[in-house]
Amino acid sequence: MRGFRQAKWREPTLFETRDTRRRGFTLPTPDKEVGSLVGDLLRTIPSTLLRREGPDLPAVSEVEVVRHFTRLSQMSFGTDTGAYPLGSCTMKYNPKVNEALANLDKVRMLHPNQDDSTIQGALEVMYKLSHWLAEITGTHSVSLQPSAGAHGELTGVLIIRAYHRYNGELGERDEVIVPDSAHGTNPASAAMAGFKVVVVPTGIDGCVELEALKSAVTHRTAGLMLTNPNTLGIFEGRVVEMSELVHDAGGLLYYDGANLNAILGKARPGDMGFDIVHINLHKTFSTPHGGGGPGSGPVGVKEELDKFLPVPQVGYDGERFYLDYDRLHSIGKVRNFYGNFGVLVRAYTYILSMGAEGLTRASEAAVLNANYLAKKISSIRGFTLPYGVGKPRKHEFVISCSRLRAETGVEARHVAKRLMDYGIHPPTVYFPPIVEEALMIEPTESESIEELDRLVDIFARISEEAYTNPKEVIGAPHNTTSTALDEVKASHPMTLCLSWRMFQRQSVKRTS
Repeated sequence: MRGFRQAKWREPTLFETRDTRRRGFTLPTPDKEVGSLVGDLLRTIPSTLLRREGPDLPAVSEVEVVRHFTRLSQMSFGTDTGAYPLGSCTMKYNPKVNEALANLDKVRMLHPNQDDSTIQGALEVMYKLSHWLAEITGTHSVSLQPSAGAHGELTGVLIIRAYHRYNGELGERDEVIVPDSAHGTNPASAAMAGFKVVVVPTGIDGCVELEALKSAVTHRTAGLMLTNPNTLGIFEGRVVEMSELVHDAGGLLYYDGANLNAILGKARPGDMGFDIVHINLHKTFSTPHGGGGPGSGPVGVKEELDKFLPVPQVGYDGERFYLDYDRLHSIGKVRNFYGNFGVLVRAYTYILSMGAEGLTRASEAAVLNANYLAKKISSIRGFTLPYGVGKPRKHEFVISCSRLRAETGVEARHVAKRLMDYGIHPPTVYFPPIVEEALMIEPTESESIEELDRLVDIFARISEEAYTNPKEVIGAPHNTTSTALDEVKASHPMTLCLSWRMFQRQSVKRTS
């Protein structure tokens, strides 16, 4: 068992370490003779637009800045540090070649207001990527504009809305059906688009109860939002039957692409009957997205829905690439400009380097890893694998700690935090809510058999600790930068401190 202890520095903010006697860099001023391009530019700025005083930047030297951020990095955890089995989020390893190409000057220095003639290379990347994603998902055309998964969901539901409005049925079709195991953003996106949400339950086999779905589908159904494989990691084997049921009633099928990593090269959502598909490039196609960003959630549609896609779409007339705004029935823009281009470049690089065979093998490895872990961990005392008994999982699985809690008092959240003491990022906890004391685990294809066995050994050790010394687990983590937190206080808006200005305001309140 490899030992783990995270770095723990008493690291103040740069503002707190500043010293007005030090400078790392001095900006040129327009009242001095500056022969540089920057100086020439500064002299062209009208005096009415110039600050009388400089910005309140921390006065620190270069070496202090470098050491500060190096120490912060040593207190952080990522896929470069260790296993990151965050279920549903697919925190796979990000090949460094993706980062290298996304950080080329020709990529980073592009400006979205440049004329089409000056960004032909960028437009070609977007054009090819959209076509590759359409082929991968079995759709006709793809918009790269949405910023993330939930944004892609909203875009998809707005397309459903536009479709029914176009057919004169929007007033009657005001319901969207969502399984009880769905990501919480599914019902949120449907509600934001103005629909009523109808929830259907999950059966003991881990799939949508078909009879319940039949009862839910009516003339009021605008669409069904479905993740396949679902959040339990189980493939919805009767998806074609569900598709026919919704289509016969005049509704559309929306595919939540959060779990696409499980079926690349094996199955396409479009072939299952889905009309609209969103893809998380930051999950399936290897862009780092810890801490809330960056993301990208392209949306693909069948041919009859193409006219509703956001503007602009990238077109090609045989000689040049261009941005096409001439789309009468488009839902319009869903964000400024064209999408998170750096993420698109990373996805383009990943697909190009992997090829069709590589993408397929990645999914095979992800599924193999998940089933290996599910079998091993569910055999450890205190952990069970609910729903779909005997069914194989896809890329992820959900372990219940309810037995462990009943027998030792150790809960899922305690197990998650104890994993941190062994250098493992916690899995997703308490989701989906249909599983009591849930740990949602996704090893991805990135992890070796040795790392998987190490993870199993750690779960076994935590189980032993729970039954012999539960306080050790309940009080975790012990070896990390921050130890056990007051969870209620940490999430309270009065204690959040997101900026230096906020910190200053709170300091004033505490001293007054």
